[in-house]
Amino acid sequence: MSKITLKGNEINTSGELPAIGSIAKDFNLVAEDLSTKSLNDFKGEKLILNIFPSIDTGTCASSVRNFNKEASNLANTKVLCISRDLPFAQKRFCGAEGIENVIMLSDFKTGQFGKDYGLEILDGPLAGLNSRCVLIINEEGNIIYTEQVTETVEEPNYEKALASL
Repeated sequence: MSKITLKGNEINTSGELPAIGSIAKDFNLVAEDLSTKSLNDFKGEKLILNIFPSIDTGTCASSVRNFNKEASNLANTKVLCISRDLPFAQKRFCGAEGIENVIMLSDFKTGQFGKDYGLEILDGPLAGLNSRCVLIINEEGNIIYTEQVTETVEEPNYEKALASL
């Protein structure tokens, strides 16, 4: 279990992020078109997993905007933005914001992704949502970078994450 904060108040996550060098666990997440996407759908590509509680908060929206801007400059790299929001909310946000360079995926059905990756928030007002994290997976499916943002209302370290690529 990891301890993070929400506006200074301590909350807990369901586990620890995967270890650097470990093989990324497969997942089944729902895309905007309601299709199911798995890790295998992105085989051979570098992946930035931008994980956050809800697209309807300022910090989460900002992370999607920032990674959307950076994604257009990255070769053989996909940015997956993952939350428990309904795919309809994710699609609405992207349409309103002109977001076209990231892939929005939802963990709304079971929350299994958050459990498997040790980042589900267990208590506090955001219990059941995914905590703010960035994971980077290389072309071979190995985790090469992780960041668990310790204060939920803060943004991830974009420069450090992108430098790991």
